[in-house]
Amino acid sequence: MKITARALNRATLSRQLLLERAPLSVLEATRRVVALQAQHAGSPYLALWNRLAGFDPRDLDAAFAASSVVKATLMRITLHAVHADDYQAFRQAMQPTLYAARLGPRFAPAGLTPADGEELVPQLRTFADRPRTGAEMETWLERRLGVEKKAAAWWGLRAYAPLLHVPTGGPWSFGTRPSFVAAPIDPIPTGRSTVPGALQTLVLRYLEGFGPASVADVAQFSMTQRAPVREALRALDGAVERLEGPDGTKLFDLPGAPRPPADTPAPPRLMAMWDSTMLAYADRGRLIPPDYRRLVIRNNGDVLPTLLVDGQVAGVWRPVENGIEATAFHDLPPGAWDGLAAEAHSLAALLADRDPRLYSRYGHWWAKLPDARVRLLPG
Repeated sequence: MKITARALNRATLSRQLLLERAPLSVLEATRRVVALQAQHAGSPYLALWNRLAGFDPRDLDAAFAASSVVKATLMRITLHAVHADDYQAFRQAMQPTLYAARLGPRFAPAGLTPADGEELVPQLRTFADRPRTGAEMETWLERRLGVEKKAAAWWGLRAYAPLLHVPTGGPWSFGTRPSFVAAPIDPIPTGRSTVPGALQTLVLRYLEGFGPASVADVAQFSMTQRAPVREALRALDGAVERLEGPDGTKLFDLPGAPRPPADTPAPPRLMAMWDSTMLAYADRGRLIPPDYRRLVIRNNGDVLPTLLVDGQVAGVWRPVENGIEATAFHDLPPGAWDGLAAEAHSLAALLADRDPRLYSRYGHWWAKLPDARVRLLPG
């Protein structure tokens, strides 16, 4: 079966709850969308606001406090918020990537070896049996390794060791100075191998939330090598089906997974910074027109908060005094502006109670945008 580019777009929007806000709980929604990019503490809240009917940010506060939704370094070696039941398999699937990235060459200049890191992990987890600040972690490492090695050791271990971020308060549950606690994971992954079945679980969960997708897409989402992804898909033969993408690429999906018609209406949305949909595919064109990619994904990896119109990125937005400033990269029809204005009114109310200056530290990127259509959408 061949599937069109527009149908792929609608499949993503459907599974990511972006065709219609869903009457789900925070836990159900987090499970459905697989992972919420949490590099900025406010982004999981905006991601769920975009997806849930009647979203109350206090529900996500409570989920973080109860550890039913957890925040940790996972896919792409960045922070994600995931359902607690997904954490172990995701972390075990990411083991080879985290090992190579965090105990590899950049660990070595301080005179540390991967064996040193592996030896420290269980001891560090014992120390983190209750919340510990980054400063406390570094002090603990200094007592064992000396002052010269503590910073490099913590740089590697804070992402490599199975640690969860602990809510520390503030408008988005997590402040700028993180605290950590040992993750409940058994067995603890070691070395470059993954626990059998973990990568298969991650692939299946990815297809649930983002399929249909190619081997390259799965590898991009997780930052794993393509060969293990292919092997996992071969092992899942019978549990997945094959499709043909618009350019002939081989795609994989779950039988019976939602694939709405290509002409299904897609409402406007104000997407969070680093929203997972923007980073889940090797072919970013599923949601980002090629001409706009360099505008919304900056050269240092920052992914700006975007306007989504008819399922495609059409510009960017930022909070300003009295509302939301929307910058469109092309002319939008009046109906699209009306929809964005309604979204902005709702979003401004959310931000007023939490953080009216959300993403303000990234404002310098707006000076580098080309001339565009800019409107103030009142809050």
